Amino acid sequence: MKKIVQIVKTLMPHEAFDALGVGVIDFKSNSFQALEANQFEGEVKFRPEPTLYFDLASLTKPLTNSLSYFLKPEAFDADALLCLNHRGGLPAWGLLPRKGWKEQILSYPIKESETLYSDFSALRVMLELEKKGISSKKICSEVWDKETMNWLDLPDHFPTPQYGFKNSLPNFGQVHDPNAWVIHDFCSHAGLFSTVDGLCRTLLNYQKQTGFIEKVKNDLSKHTHRFIYGWDRVENPETSLAGKGCGPKSFGHLGFTGTSIWIDPDKMLGHVILSNATKIHWYDKQGLNDLRRAVGETIWQL
Repeated sequence: MKKIVQIVKTLMPHEAFDALGVGVIDFKSNSFQALEANQFEGEVKFRPEPTLYFDLASLTKPLTNSLSYFLKPEAFDADALLCLNHRGGLPAWGLLPRKGWKEQILSYPIKESETLYSDFSALRVMLELEKKGISSKKICSEVWDKETMNWLDLPDHFPTPQYGFKNSLPNFGQVHDPNAWVIHDFCSHAGLFSTVDGLCRTLLNYQKQTGFIEKVKNDLSKHTHRFIYGWDRVENPETSLAGKGCGPKSFGHLGFTGTSIWIDPDKMLGHVILSNATKIHWYDKQGLNDLRRAVGETIWQL
């Protein structure tokens, strides 16, 4: 972790985000190491025990929909699998109303299509499971660590970094995603918060209870589609945000707020990065991406 600390000290002062969590997960030994840094007072400071709850954004998708598949594979018919892998032909995104959003998502016909990364497809997976009496939140929360939870379940005193503004006020503890905020209920495309420790423990629980790493690895060899059981493949190990040095079968997911999970199944090693990259703006993440690659490259050399 000393090398990662140095990377953070070097790169973080130049960034707009002021909170960062990094975790390194060894799935072989069922262990992890993590750090949390902030520059709330101008200089980068590290906390020995991470306490901040980060908005996971689209990391919610693999921690709900993908996890639901590995817990209840028999509940996923061909249509649900297409939506899980963003190949169901649904629109990518749009502003949803609080009343009638389920009816809108269910109104779209599912038809096999080319990959189109879609929040609507992620919501459709949850609704298809609901038709079969399965609550994604109920079954997945049994795997999540106690420090991983839906934003509506965060107690008022739990510390979160700032994610932009809501109603002209600094946004602390409110989900950044507009549809998750409007829906104001559990949903599978965004809305989970977690500490970096909590996310690492959640992924260890995920592997222990489902063995998902080996299953994703095996199917990466069989298919060329971008998403496998809702996880995103590394398409170019030399340029990937996972960091140079990851194996060709590595997979993971990104989150809009500046979050990521990457796993190399050959090394049985993974890393997570959490930040509040949307504190001021969302349109320039070059610095965050430089940090992502630098941290990842260091970890894959372990």
